Parts: sequence; C-alpha cells; structure tokens
Amino acid sequence: MPTFANPVLAGSHPDPSICRVGEDFYLVTSSFAYYPGLPVFHSRDLVSWRAVGHVVHRPSQVSLTGLDVSDGLWAATIRHHAGTFYVVVTLARGRRGSTTLLYTAADPAGAWSDPITLDAEGIDPSLFFDDDGRCWFTACRDAAHPEVTGPGELWMRELDLQTLALTGPTHSLWYGAMRGAWVEAPHLYKRDGVYYLIAAEGGTEHHHAVTAARSDTVTGPYSTDPRSPLLTHRHRGAAEPVHNVGHVDLVDTPAGETWAVALGVRPLEGTHTLGREVFLVPVEWTPRGPVFAPDTGRVNLSERRPVGTTAVGGGPAQDGPVRYEFRGGALGPEWNSLRGPVDDVVSPGAGEGGLTIRLSPEPLTSTGTPAFIARRQQHVHLCASTRIRFSATAPAQQAGLAVFQNHARYATLGLTVDAAGTPQVVLTAREAAAATRLAAVAVADREVVLAVDSDESGYTFRVDDGTWTTLGSIERSFFSTERAGGFVGVYLGLYGTRDAEADPAEAHVDWFEYAPGRVGPGQDQL
Repeated sequence: MPTFANPVLAGSHPDPSICRVGEDFYLVTSSFAYYPGLPVFHSRDLVSWRAVGHVVHRPSQVSLTGLDVSDGLWAATIRHHAGTFYVVVTLARGRRGSTTLLYTAADPAGAWSDPITLDAEGIDPSLFFDDDGRCWFTACRDAAHPEVTGPGELWMRELDLQTLALTGPTHSLWYGAMRGAWVEAPHLYKRDGVYYLIAAEGGTEHHHAVTAARSDTVTGPYSTDPRSPLLTHRHRGAAEPVHNVGHVDLVDTPAGETWAVALGVRPLEGTHTLGREVFLVPVEWTPRGPVFAPDTGRVNLSERRPVGTTAVGGGPAQDGPVRYEFRGGALGPEWNSLRGPVDDVVSPGAGEGGLTIRLSPEPLTSTGTPAFIARRQQHVHLCASTRIRFSATAPAQQAGLAVFQNHARYATLGLTVDAAGTPQVVLTAREAAAATRLAAVAVADREVVLAVDSDESGYTFRVDDGTWTTLGSIERSFFSTERAGGFVGVYLGLYGTRDAEADPAEAHVDWFEYAPGRVGPGQDQL
C-alpha cells in the first residue's frame, strides 16, 4: 500500500485550515507576528504542498507593530463559495482576541482584499456555507456564566454575503465536552442532514484534544458526542513521537474520502523546537459521526496515501539542501520578516544575485520591524550557513546569522569589529533582558562563512575565514517552546543591527544554504 510521511507541512505551521475546489486543495496556517502573514498552500494530493502566496501581503491589510511574536494573526479559516475564497482570522493582542478580520480573493494566490472588520468577539473564527447558500460564522469566547457552563462558549451568527457583515441573532452553540476546559477552534460540517460541530479542548499543549457535538439544525441546540475526545495523544507516553494533537479541519477528496489536517509537535526529551506542524489523518464517517484514524486511533508518522493519489514528493520537508542566491529581485514565499515589510533595509539582487542588508537601529528585541529575514526550521538535523561580506567600523555594527525563537530568546552569530577595529565574529545568546556574549574570535578577513548545525543535543556555531573555527554550542531546549513560551517554532535567518548613534552601514550576503540531514558545515564553501 502506498504511504506518505507525516507531517505534511513541517516546521511552524500551526492551526491548519483547508478547503477543496474541484481537484485542488488550499490550506492556510497561523503566522502570528511574522510578515507576510497567513501563508497559502496548494496541493492536488493532500501530501505535497506548495506555497502560492500569503493572505496578508500589504501593510494596509493589518498592523502588527508592537505585538509579541506569538500575538498577531491567529487560527485562520479558509473557505470557498461561488467563485470567492474567504479567510477569516483573529488579530490577537496580549494573548487575547482583539479584532476579527475577513479577507476575500478570486484567486487564493492573491491578491487578497483589504479586510472587513467583523462585529465579533473571541478567537478562532470559522465559516460554514449551508446547502441553502446561507453562511454562518462561528467562533469561541468567554462564557457568560463559567461557573455553570465552563470557561468557553462556541457561538454563531449569520454572515450576510452581500454586505459581509454579521447579521441576525447570536446563537450559543456549545460549551464543550470537558466543562473545566476552554473550548476553541470550532468548525461546522454537514453529513446526511446532521450538523457536526468539531472543536478543540484541553489547551494547545499535552492535553490538546478533538471533541465534537451534533445537532439536527444549524443553530442548535448541540449535544455532546459522548465519544469525545475523538482524537488525542494526551493519554500516550513520552515515547510517542507526536504530541499535542488537535485543532483539526476536515475535507472531502474527489474520490469520496474524508481527511483531517491537524496540528501536532514532535518532541525530543520533552521539548520541541520546530513548532506545531501539519499532520494528515484519515477520517471515516459512521452513523455516530466522524472516526479519526479508524485503524489505529492515533496520528501516525507513516500513513496510507489518500485514494486516487500518487507520490509526487512531499513529506516532512524537502530532502536535499537548498541554496538561496537571492536572484530575481524578490524573496521567495518561505522567507518572513517581523511585523511588516523590510524592503527599505533588505534588498535581494536582480541578475547578479546576493542580498544587501542595511543595518537598522531597530534591535531584534524590539516589537517593531528590524532588518531581519528568516525561514522556518523544519528539521532537527541540519546545517544552515551563509557567506557574508561586511566592513564594520564600530562594535555597535553587526550582521550575520540568527537562530530566532522570539524577540526575548534567540542567538546571533555576527560579524563585527572589536574596539581596535579588528574584524571578529561574536556568538551572543539573548534570554529575556539579558544578552550573554558566549564567544568571540578574531577573523582574518571581512568576508566569512557563518554556520550553525543542529541535532538532538543542540545548536553548534562555526565560522570559516579560511579555516573552520567552532565558537560554541547552545543546548536545544534553550530554543524550545516549553522554555520560551508562546506558540511559534524556531526560525533561521539573517540580520543587521547597529546602535542609533552608529554610522549607517551595509552587509552583503552572497548566499544562504539550508541543508537538512547535514550536521557540520562543508569545508569548501568559502
């Protein structure tokens, strides 16, 4: 039997939502304070996904300035109806829902509209198009009487498709199967005349679970599926390779199968650095409702392929190394900045390639937009490296390679100068308000290769100015979500910073290479 490897989207791609149009599947995930926001992926087989664009790709569409890395754009839902794609999403501030935004497009690759602000409280919005063409908006919010019902409430209003405004009465749908736990991530489905409300409970960590309720009418009342939780790994031991399973969305294939996309993490010794990833799970419909992973009851790292599909690549991430030479004048869709565009400080080359970074006084610790671009880490075993040229004139000027968890927890391997003006590479770890210089080494030239390799134990930082030198290592758990908090995984990228008093300066990056499976940089890169 043909199989595929889970996750189907590796690295930090949380809260997946999916829809199908004909033979084409489209998927979005949360992006938090990274920009462009809400990546859109396309597939024909549910296994191999290709990035086609972002919902948020213009500063006018949302402001992320001032937000923590784990705030921003939370838990979008993508749907298609009558030739239009809809994405509805929460803008979060201070770990709470602030604004609910609705975007539309004729083509999921873009361009997407400026948002409509919906009169909706809470988080995790979703849309359901019924057979009669009416559209229903669902979300979760604090319950009015938590001592009676539990802390969370799933609620509904109709969305007027002409005005794109919520209309009519508010319907309280359900308070979850676990009355002591918050209920979130509601999605509605209709099967044989019955409405199924699928949700998530138990938080986003180890106790995460999929629960459900059903009703004969769209507005309820909904009764709890007594089988809840329908999918969870909270009862499994530490050796289980996938944890924190939940937040599902369902889709039917042209062959008549149903599959779920779910988030999960792959921890090592109790911590994970890659973030929450997208896993694909088979679903079987029964008279009692959906059965997730009917053969095993769990999310598997190896799973049978959807019927009618053939292997065309995909799996956890690309297998071979990728070298970015930044030709063509634009960054690829896998690259992100923080909270907004960086066109004024990061410039990809055109025909000649390379990348120019104009050092910014905006530090990586800020909640603004520093001179920083990065891509998700998608493998535990990898080597990331870059060749950089930079003629610093003061120690306050620095450019190089960053391993970034959030703006209060990251490490930099930067090319700069010491007080005497001698070129040096400095390894620095940032934890909360403290920045610790772990190592520094003088280099013979102002052009070097900087590298970091990752494995189960940690991240090792090296420099090559003709001879490779190891500056030091940082344990893997330092960058883990369990230690850092929040909702994101590690990003690997490039930065350029200077003090406000320091002179402007530029660094030039010849290339950046991401090499999965390789631990230790090559010896012939300079």
